[in-house]
Amino acid sequence: MTASEMAVKEKELELPMKDMEIEGETHMGLNEGGYKKPVEKDPYELADDLVSNEIAWSELSSWGRVHRVVKTCLKIVVLTCLLYMFICSLSFLSSAFRLLGGKAAGEAFASNEILQNPVAGLMIGVLATVLVQSSSTSTSIIVAMVASKILKVSTAIPIIMGANIGTSVTNTFVSLAQMSDRDQFRRAFAGATIHDMFNILSVLVFLPIEAACGALYRLTDYLIKQMNVQQTTKSAKREFLKKLTNPFTKLIIQLDKGVITKIAKGDRAAASKSLIKYWCDKGKKKVIQMPLNSTLHGASGLELFNSTTINKTITVHRKPCTFLLHDTGLSDTGVGLIMLCVSLVILCGCLIAIVKILHSMLQGRIASVIRNTVNSDLPKPFGFFTGYIAILVGAIMTFLVQSSSIFTSTLTPLVGLGIVSLERIFPMTLGSNVGTTGTSILAAMASSSDSLHFSLQIALCHLFFNIAGILLWYPIPAIRKIPLNMAKFLGNTTAKYRWFAPVYIAFFFFLIPGSIFALSVAGRIWLFIVCGLVATLVVFIITLNMLQKKAPNHLPELMRTWEWVPVYLRSLEPYDKLIVKFCTFIKTLRTGGGSDNGVSLHLKTGNFSTLDKDFTVSSIV
Repeated sequence: MTASEMAVKEKELELPMKDMEIEGETHMGLNEGGYKKPVEKDPYELADDLVSNEIAWSELSSWGRVHRVVKTCLKIVVLTCLLYMFICSLSFLSSAFRLLGGKAAGEAFASNEILQNPVAGLMIGVLATVLVQSSSTSTSIIVAMVASKILKVSTAIPIIMGANIGTSVTNTFVSLAQMSDRDQFRRAFAGATIHDMFNILSVLVFLPIEAACGALYRLTDYLIKQMNVQQTTKSAKREFLKKLTNPFTKLIIQLDKGVITKIAKGDRAAASKSLIKYWCDKGKKKVIQMPLNSTLHGASGLELFNSTTINKTITVHRKPCTFLLHDTGLSDTGVGLIMLCVSLVILCGCLIAIVKILHSMLQGRIASVIRNTVNSDLPKPFGFFTGYIAILVGAIMTFLVQSSSIFTSTLTPLVGLGIVSLERIFPMTLGSNVGTTGTSILAAMASSSDSLHFSLQIALCHLFFNIAGILLWYPIPAIRKIPLNMAKFLGNTTAKYRWFAPVYIAFFFFLIPGSIFALSVAGRIWLFIVCGLVATLVVFIITLNMLQKKAPNHLPELMRTWEWVPVYLRSLEPYDKLIVKFCTFIKTLRTGGGSDNGVSLHLKTGNFSTLDKDFTVSSIV
């Protein structure tokens, strides 16, 4: 082929290539024959579409400059208020889950016989943390139980690991607010689930090691014996963020967290108490005399009545609480449902508004400065330490706000917008895991001298578990890609089938832990049989996938692809069809019937459209 023919061929190819899209935008590269071909762009790259449409500052008039400054200041004020309400909504969501499942979580902690099984303990840690929506609360309860010698340290370690997994449900919920934009949702969901993947991978490695040789138990026991730790009389709380949010949240609802702790410690009387506070004063101790009447039988057969008194100490309260949901007459479940609905509305509304305002503000040069500052590495030769500084920042920020959920949930929308990269949020999430252990350490330091050893030991187990996870999954780039690629896979799946996100939350945080816990209650034999079968299946799938990619010629022709497996076991397409049909049926009911002509199904994208209006499955589900 001559050079002129090559040029003609290139021009013929250029025209159709302009309209091609593969996972977003494409750019042109050269193949081996010298022809231009579309090159797929990484959908997780930082956003490059934040171009400002505003007039340049130098071209504005005096009044235009004043107008822009006032407009920007108003946006900052509104953004601050929305962020405040977002954090308060997380507190309301936590209160709602505690009202709905806090007592159940306390009773689960009290099931000491079941907790002897490390797998059951792990699942209880997951479920309890999801129910109380706070790993700080669940770990503090565990520390209190260890301090009271209700739980042994070795028994509590798997529960601590489960609490690490359960705490990541909040930012996964938060990512759903960006579901309307496919690319933003892809990045946000991957940024949220990177926390899940790190925690579950760490548990899969360290739980069997702990069950086999007690590595964390032995390490922390040795350290505690070498340390000269003195008991503190104060809990030494550092609630920087709660000092700001409590004045508002306490106007709506106040909970007595001690009820859950008492139930976990086996106090049966606490099970009948409401979690909603009634009295807001500490009360005064008062000694009263209680009559103790008894009837004695004399030698002559006469009944002699003996009246004596005993002293009893009671607490007298005088100041009832005055918050909005005080003494409503509703049960804890009723108030919890109301709080759940209200908190979800506030949370979603604030997140949508925050994303919109950030998108309007972070454009042009501002976006470039923030994006480059947050995601850039340190200058050589210190670039290697950039990720570790991000870990330190995440740990410090989480310790200050006393909540890993709040810190990671605040970062999730920024990842969705493409301001913060997935590779940068990963070390900050790891640091957040370390920072949240400060709560349990402070709680342990307030224990009595006879239980300080055990309570501080379990708190250090939580710390070293997270540090061990970081040392395993972060320093080596090839291993670091494992959780990152898992999160990207989930992000791609949710971008393709947006209904997958709520299904993932339901299965990963509720159904799977609940099923494994039920198997643990049924007996270790059933648990080992089922888990053994599942593990064998997973190993078989991974091995066959590797052989299909690396050495397909060594496999039988039938097994070189997955076509021999029924489609509903290897693809989400059949389920997507069912959901699309169901949504189409709902649309038909809403419009009062009508013909299905003009309805086109796009199963791979999870969208369906009609002649007059476009709908997405995710917007209905």
